[in-house]
Amino acid sequence: MVNAIEINCNSLKLTDDQFFQLCQDNRDLRFERNSNGDIVIMPPTGGETSNRNIEIAYQVQAWSRQNKLGIAFDSSGGFKLPNGADRSPDASWIPLEKWNNLTPQQRQNFLPLCPDFVIELRSPTDTLKTLQNKIKEYLENGTKLGWLINPKDKQVEIYR
Repeated sequence: MVNAIEINCNSLKLTDDQFFQLCQDNRDLRFERNSNGDIVIMPPTGGETSNRNIEIAYQVQAWSRQNKLGIAFDSSGGFKLPNGADRSPDASWIPLEKWNNLTPQQRQNFLPLCPDFVIELRSPTDTLKTLQNKIKEYLENGTKLGWLINPKDKQVEIYR
C-alpha cells in the first residue's frame, strides 16, 4: 500500500492557476493542496475503495436529482476553500444558489467555495486522524454536514 505524499512547498508558491494547470497536466495523479500551500499527492485507490466511491457519488447524485436543490460532485471535483486549501472530497454537494452565483469561468476551475455537504471514505491507505482533520477543515470553512465513512472499523462519523 502506498500512502499519500506531502511535498513542502515553502520555496515554491504556485498561483491558483498554476496549481490547476499542474492538476490538468497530470490527470493520472490526484492532488490536493493544504492551507500552507503544500501539495498532497494521493495514490489511486484499490478496487474495493473505487467501487465504494462510485456508489457514494451515485447516491449523492440520485438524491440531488430527486430534490433538485443543488449540484453533486464526485471525487475529481476540486474546491478552493476560504482558508486557501484546495480539496477534493470523495463526494460533495452545494445548493443551486451557490452554483448559480458562480461565473462560467469559475465553474471550469476548482470551485472557489466550500461544499455544504461532504463525504470522505476511508481507504486502507488513509489514517483516521488525517480524514478527521480534513472533515474539521471543511467545517471550519463553511461545510454544514460531513460524513466520514470508515469501512475498516464499520463506523460512520457525522460532523455538523
